[in-house]
Amino acid sequence: MKRHLFVIAQLCWLSVVVQAQSKPDSVTFFTSFDGVKIHYEVKGFGDPVILIHGFIVDGESWKRTALYNDLLVAGFKVITLDQRGNGLSDKPHKPEAYEKDAEARDIMELADKLGIKKYSVVGYSRGSIIASRLLVFDPRIERTVLGGMGADFTNPAWPRREMFYKALMGENIPELANAVQYVKQQKLDQLALAYLQKAQPSTSVEELSRINKPVLVLCGDRDEDNGSSEKLASLVPQALYKRVPGDHNNTARSQPFSDQVVTFLKKK
Repeated sequence: MKRHLFVIAQLCWLSVVVQAQSKPDSVTFFTSFDGVKIHYEVKGFGDPVILIHGFIVDGESWKRTALYNDLLVAGFKVITLDQRGNGLSDKPHKPEAYEKDAEARDIMELADKLGIKKYSVVGYSRGSIIASRLLVFDPRIERTVLGGMGADFTNPAWPRREMFYKALMGENIPELANAVQYVKQQKLDQLALAYLQKAQPSTSVEELSRINKPVLVLCGDRDEDNGSSEKLASLVPQALYKRVPGDHNNTARSQPFSDQVVTFLKKK
């Protein structure tokens, strides 16, 4: 009987160990500056890197990339979050909740909460637009990767942004019909996504010209979705410009993309 109880206890202990090993280091929420709850995850140790996802995805999308594990193996602390309006974070149904650089402010609040004094940022697609705002606002930034982005977002009246907003608000725009259908099929919050597009920030040419931190502009060789990445790199004084194989949808997941990012972030 005692041996039977011992075996049960051992099995229970092993179960706890396996569960603990399979869990991320930290998955939780914090309340941002305006009461919006933001979901985030911290994994690993070392110098912190915040990964900023693109549009119509969330922080989990980074786990389907080569970069996520490569950063952990390289000894970085990897921080992902669901930006407001996405994933498990709150999705306010009022346009002002997404205005005045709310997303960049969320990330700075998260860095405050985690007691981070210096950090690097990797953005992809729309995430690069938010990363550029962090370059403007947050002196704690060390290195930044602007992935999958060209110079078109410097225009406050960017037609692509306005077109996405109108399509998500119900206007019939044939070239975006598949994107809207995907939003519906995945049961994403269409109104929140529309407001994200409406309030999407731009970073001016003048602001980019004043950035004095190392920046890598990294784009797929078949990706011109958001304008010229080469032009974007030319606007940032210390920018390094690289292209790797891929189009807009698959470049961020690739090994060449990861290799370039890890090499850049490891430079001192």
